[in-house]
Amino acid sequence: MIRLVDEADAQAICHIYNYYVCNTFVTFEEEPVAPDEMAQRIRATVPIFPWVVLENAGEIAGYAYASRWKTRSAYRYAAELTIYLAPTATGQGFGSRLYEHLIADLRDRSLHCLIGGVALPNAASVALHEKFGFVKVAHFKQVGWKFNQRIDVAYWELIF
Repeated sequence: MIRLVDEADAQAICHIYNYYVCNTFVTFEEEPVAPDEMAQRIRATVPIFPWVVLENAGEIAGYAYASRWKTRSAYRYAAELTIYLAPTATGQGFGSRLYEHLIADLRDRSLHCLIGGVALPNAASVALHEKFGFVKVAHFKQVGWKFNQRIDVAYWELIF
């Protein structure tokens, strides 16, 4: 089941997100996020953009949301997408279901451009974006630094 996020979901979302913070370079955040901070992030996002969670067997198995691409008003028709799945929930089509739901919602909000950033290598995220018609538009070499290594970041774009 996919539904809109609730602030009460912050704990479960942190459980998913903090796995990636502590064990991977797919997020450049380096310190775990507390549930109250995640609740604040949800509050800041939801009035403007959608944030959805996918429940499987009564547990949150993943989430996805859109956020401002940049703060200047000229970027108001562009949004950046974010998606995370519980490590035990990958490879089951949940990412596709979340993205399909999120992209449909964003189409209805008069947005023109969706952007997905991917720390590389990340074949699953690249495949997800390209499955939905995103096209690679940028590749920044060694712009990130985490776990004592330099990390490339690429961007994919979908125009409505």
